[in-house]
Amino acid sequence: MSARHFLPSFLIAVLAAGMLAFSSPMPARAADRTIYLTFDDGPLPGTENVHAVLRQENVPAALFMVGLHVETQPHGRKLLDDARSIPLATLGNHSYSHANSRYRNFYSDTAGVVADMQRANQVLGFKPPVPARLPGRNVFRLTRIFADDLSIDVREWQREWLDYELVGEAGFRLYGWDHEWVHSDDGKPVQSVDRLVSEIDHLFRYNRFMRPDKMILLMHDQMFQDKFDGKQNLETFIRQLKARGYRFGDPARYEE
Repeated sequence: MSARHFLPSFLIAVLAAGMLAFSSPMPARAADRTIYLTFDDGPLPGTENVHAVLRQENVPAALFMVGLHVETQPHGRKLLDDARSIPLATLGNHSYSHANSRYRNFYSDTAGVVADMQRANQVLGFKPPVPARLPGRNVFRLTRIFADDLSIDVREWQREWLDYELVGEAGFRLYGWDHEWVHSDDGKPVQSVDRLVSEIDHLFRYNRFMRPDKMILLMHDQMFQDKFDGKQNLETFIRQLKARGYRFGDPARYEE
């Protein structure tokens, strides 16, 4: 099985910054260009605002949820149930433990990685095949799309690739991403809405995505807390993309 490689999201962001300085903006018409909204790490503070905006704006999105957060966050089970009721939402598995944020240790135990993902299935109520995203790794294992995370050291990849393969074989359809709305350690968004929209315009001009004219955007629920004006930021972001003519794709139909 051959792996198809791509630029890591942080490098794409750097390239985008350079393009902003030397390129003119793309035309507003972008009806043939599709954005797939994905949100990681819920349920967390900020998740409720994400759900409210998705309902209000009636756009599809994938919600990759963490089993441990369902069990330990206030109202975690209620927020999981609420996510199930969002008309255009696809729910996905983002592991049980989120690797406890110790990724090298986590991926050094292949059987443990698979068991962690399966434990999350039990908590989240999922049965294979399951849309999923690995914690801390930009990896695709879909029907026709295979790619590994080029942001990690080659030696790390050599230790980890079997993890990706066996997780995929265990019934998880792994989604990576093309670009990220970055946040700081406390969850505060790094790019402003205007900056992010400008980055997206320029990235579509150069079309360096896993699939042409299709961008998977990574975001995290904690970015949308009230203390960061999260609900307003997400509303404004989605409305600006709508005004520029972008389509919003259903992540469950990404390969179609």
